[in-house]
Amino acid sequence: MADTHALDPTQQSLWRPLRLLQASMDADIAEVYSSQQIEGLKPSFVMELLRLHARGPLTIAELAESVQLTHSALSQKVAAMRKAGWVQTVVGDDARTRKVTLTGKARGIVGRLAAEWRATEAAIAELEGDIPYPLSRVVTDVEAALERKSFRDRIAEKLAEDPAWG
Repeated sequence: MADTHALDPTQQSLWRPLRLLQASMDADIAEVYSSQQIEGLKPSFVMELLRLHARGPLTIAELAESVQLTHSALSQKVAAMRKAGWVQTVVGDDARTRKVTLTGKARGIVGRLAAEWRATEAAIAELEGDIPYPLSRVVTDVEAALERKSFRDRIAEKLAEDPAWG
């Protein structure tokens, strides 16, 4: 009988539990929205909606920079938010640019979204108090380790040791 771990390396993953945890927490946030009849809102939209509320209409490039996403990733997200009715694009300061702005639907709930953001951050702070090693510290420690040696370099070293790569 073949070793399935050898045939399928995806059977082992140190990151999958973290991704599943975040997905579970995002699903809980989505349940909060659903319980309040806020339909079609994904937790991943909220930062951009709050940023647009705080700063006014922004180009995709400006919004992408402000939330630390690539232009391409944010362009796809804006398309999804537009389809769900949360944002629209309007002509910018000159006819060549387009700006992303909130719709009336989004403006009508942005105060509630800000309250949810604050509650979520408070719940995360409380959660971090319940565990011996806070996730925010994990992120800081991983960032420091990656400054010493990049993730790319770490992968390249491991690939150099694997005969299947060469």
